[in-house]
Amino acid sequence: MVAPQFTLNTGAKIPALGLGTWQSPAGAVEKAVYHALTVTGLRHIDCAFAYGNEREVGAALAQVFSEGKIKREDVFITTKLWSTWHNRAEANIDESLKSLGLDYVDLYLMHWPVPMNANGNHPIMPTRPDGMRDLDEGWTWQQTWKAMEKLVEAGKAKAIGVSNFSEAYLKELLKDAKIVPAANQIENHPLLPQDGLVKFCQEHGILVTAYSPLGSTGGPLLADETVTKLAQKHGVSNGNVLINYQLKRGIAAIPKSVTPSRIDENAKTVDLTGEDIELLNGIHKAQGLKRFVSPPWPVNFLFSEANWGENFKPLLSTA
Repeated sequence: MVAPQFTLNTGAKIPALGLGTWQSPAGAVEKAVYHALTVTGLRHIDCAFAYGNEREVGAALAQVFSEGKIKREDVFITTKLWSTWHNRAEANIDESLKSLGLDYVDLYLMHWPVPMNANGNHPIMPTRPDGMRDLDEGWTWQQTWKAMEKLVEAGKAKAIGVSNFSEAYLKELLKDAKIVPAANQIENHPLLPQDGLVKFCQEHGILVTAYSPLGSTGGPLLADETVTKLAQKHGVSNGNVLINYQLKRGIAAIPKSVTPSRIDENAKTVDLTGEDIELLNGIHKAQGLKRFVSPPWPVNFLFSEANWGENFKPLLSTA
């Protein structure tokens, strides 16, 4: 089974499988991206301003393109607007383009629907005295989206989308958006399948991308008994099962690794059956929903039951 390409609502093709770079250690990202493109054959690289490694990604891209075997238009690059730059969207993408050495990105995402204080006590993670994130309550993410729409007009982003958006947030965005988000990148794995949100996105032409197909940092789902049994059944790694769980559901996946052998292994695809998917869906039914990525946003600002629906309780329990 060859990893498919999905079609965005812009008509552009996006490889369903990519390389994520979140939490990838400094000094290893450049080699990982170069290997993924030239050896593994991946054509989708996901990065973000907040990850702090766009220069390394850019160095790898420069080397790949200079060798002439892979053209810029053959590689899909996603990066993200960070929360302390919500009221400076164009400046933030300009910083990313400079670091990446590119004239445009294929997809530019709003990393979180939460503007944060650009003049706080930290450029990336400003906090209040109580330890919660320091928000910019004089700016709205709706204003940010309007600014991002202009980036498409300027040619700096071929498409724009969002990340960590719930169904309620998407409904609010769609009320007056000129551009429907091309993608919504979310935490997604068998312990948090977010079926309702996935269905909503797919019904509205919004591609879902799973940024944590293995269950986030440390790959907590890699040791799951059901995953292990399915991996043995198909003769693949546990990671392959979790990644292909997403592809089978029409969701793109961007597993993270800087280890060449692991990058190669993650790229293998397997045609999971409907029964396999049901078994994987049974994991959260037996163990309960679990969210691993839950920054300390002020609860009354972002985390309300109306906004997060079925995932509200597990979200609060890990906040």
